[in-house]
Amino acid sequence: MKFLDQAKIYIKAGGGGDGCVSFRREKYIEFGGPNGGDGGRGGDVVVECAEGLNTLIDFRYKQHFKAQRGIHGMGRDRTGKSGEDLIIKVPVGTQILDEYKETVIADMTEVGQRFVLAHGGKGGLGNARFKTSTNQAPRKFTPGTEGEELWVWLRLKLIADAGLVGLPNAGKSTFLTAVSRARPKVADYPFTTLHPNLGVVYMDEEEFVLADIPGLIEGAHEGAGLGTRFLGHVERCRVLLHLVDGTQEDVAEAYRTVRTEMEAYGGGLAEKPEIVALNKCDALDEDTIAERRDALTKASGGKVRTVSGVSGEGVPELLRALFAVIKGARHDEEDVVDDGPWQPGGGYSS
Repeated sequence: MKFLDQAKIYIKAGGGGDGCVSFRREKYIEFGGPNGGDGGRGGDVVVECAEGLNTLIDFRYKQHFKAQRGIHGMGRDRTGKSGEDLIIKVPVGTQILDEYKETVIADMTEVGQRFVLAHGGKGGLGNARFKTSTNQAPRKFTPGTEGEELWVWLRLKLIADAGLVGLPNAGKSTFLTAVSRARPKVADYPFTTLHPNLGVVYMDEEEFVLADIPGLIEGAHEGAGLGTRFLGHVERCRVLLHLVDGTQEDVAEAYRTVRTEMEAYGGGLAEKPEIVALNKCDALDEDTIAERRDALTKASGGKVRTVSGVSGEGVPELLRALFAVIKGARHDEEDVVDDGPWQPGGGYSS
């Protein structure tokens, strides 16, 4: 299934049914009076966070969603049936933005969370509502109001514990394959992943979700290559795993290139906890590994781990280090006191 993380859709809530003009007409009842019922209310358009979805691919083939209209009022004081709500199911981590992508309308972060995106119209009033002592045979009614309608953007930001970042061909997909059951495309020739991939990593009877984000190149924040479109998926991650290809000559420059693009993107990525790893060490001798690890240590200003997604060298230790950061972040989030109601546009913080 192709990964789709953005979709533009049109939604329209149901209109209300019209009120009815009717009079009671029965044998032996001389003054029946008005008995026109009210129209039914239109259905709402509701967005619901559903479990088991991880892409917006369904919205590639259907972009228009309309809720059911309310039924018109009827005689004998019968109120029309209200229209059924239309429920649109989206993956966890979906943001709903306005047509111009300027305002976040809702941020769907929990399974079962619901948000009314468009309200249905009100039903009209029947003529029985207008009966008075001076107007006992009103022929007045009101039509139902139209439901709300709008275009919105759906934008998916994967909710993962850790995010894999690095230049193209840094070995991110191979690493994800080695530590989880995810099977992204890998090959023995240079190419870059075009869509994010998710994998569940099991470590010491614990588990966490790892996201492989397509590689960045210099100038990505200006639209070069795939740009920074997929960096939104690591905004919710608790820790970043920065893989650097150890087989290239200037590992320090490779590290700085990615960091520059992350800082230019913003979104708090540059402030997230980061673990740096020199990858593909199975293809290097010990002297080369030592030399490039030192260069990368100076560039990153922190500890650099040496790993190989192919041979598994250093992988268990790296996963334990990742999980230690994730576990600490989870503990901190549990200790946060709720200061008020949930606000649209919120998300996980590091």
